[in-house]
Amino acid sequence: MNLEVILRAGLSTGTILIFAAIGEIFAERSGVMNLGVEGMMLIGAMAAFKVSYVTQNAWLGLLAGILAGGILSLAHGLVVISLQADQTVSGLSLTFLGTGLALVIGEGLTGLNTPTIPTVTLPLLSKIPFIGLIFFTDFNLLVYVGYLLIPLSWYFIFKTRPGMHLRAVGEKPSAADSLGISVYGTRYLYTFIGGCLAGLAGATISIAISPGWYSNLTTSGQGWIAIALVIFARWNPYTAALGGYFFGMLRRFTLDLQGPAMILGLRNPFFYDHNLVFFLQMVPFALTIVALVWGSGAARRNRRGTPAALGIPYVRGERGL
Repeated sequence: MNLEVILRAGLSTGTILIFAAIGEIFAERSGVMNLGVEGMMLIGAMAAFKVSYVTQNAWLGLLAGILAGGILSLAHGLVVISLQADQTVSGLSLTFLGTGLALVIGEGLTGLNTPTIPTVTLPLLSKIPFIGLIFFTDFNLLVYVGYLLIPLSWYFIFKTRPGMHLRAVGEKPSAADSLGISVYGTRYLYTFIGGCLAGLAGATISIAISPGWYSNLTTSGQGWIAIALVIFARWNPYTAALGGYFFGMLRRFTLDLQGPAMILGLRNPFFYDHNLVFFLQMVPFALTIVALVWGSGAARRNRRGTPAALGIPYVRGERGL
């Protein structure tokens, strides 16, 4: 097992989760809970791969993946913002819709090769001892985009006027409305942005980090992990990023753990007993459940970070939130 390989793998695969989690943070900060992240990621992955293959242009594929996720999210916005339906039910339905559309439209794409987003080494930063090798050498370009998105999203949410409007709509929409902030417009906008970032996460899988289309196995449940990260992080992009990178490293670690016959001079049970491998593969997801339970419990007790109006439809003129 190589620590450098595990760290670098965590940064690559963690980028996927970071895009999806930050998108969900934007949506939920506006008061809209969208459990359809997995469906939006799948439709984004499929659209990116298909357009990239047809046009032989990975950048057009990336744009298609982003727009596919964003357009699908607007269906959720229509149902929960304008029609004021239950957000949990609508989000779950969006997952089924996105998955179904991706599987039908993506029929015949499995096994094809397509252009991908290039891998880049940053000239000056890569020369920094150890850090340059781990963080800035021979990474897909979207990994560096992920680096930038983390501080930019935090700064936008907590330090800018539009970010203050976003938090106001998620905390006290009636007060925001009285100040002239469009509650419906704000919620539509950030639901769309959340969908676009989920689509970007899917595209990052299919044409960047793990190129290819493998039907519903393409995302492997990472949309649900992203939702769990949002709650664990208490709607903070920095904490969500740390959780995403850690989950990526943990997945790589469990994979490498299966390789050597001996570890520290002892017999490696995961090498000899393949039945144990299934339990080993469950570890990252089991820890995600633990983190979700802990994070949701802490958020419920302390109300720290949780948007007060999350999941509650806003009806103009009604008393309450």
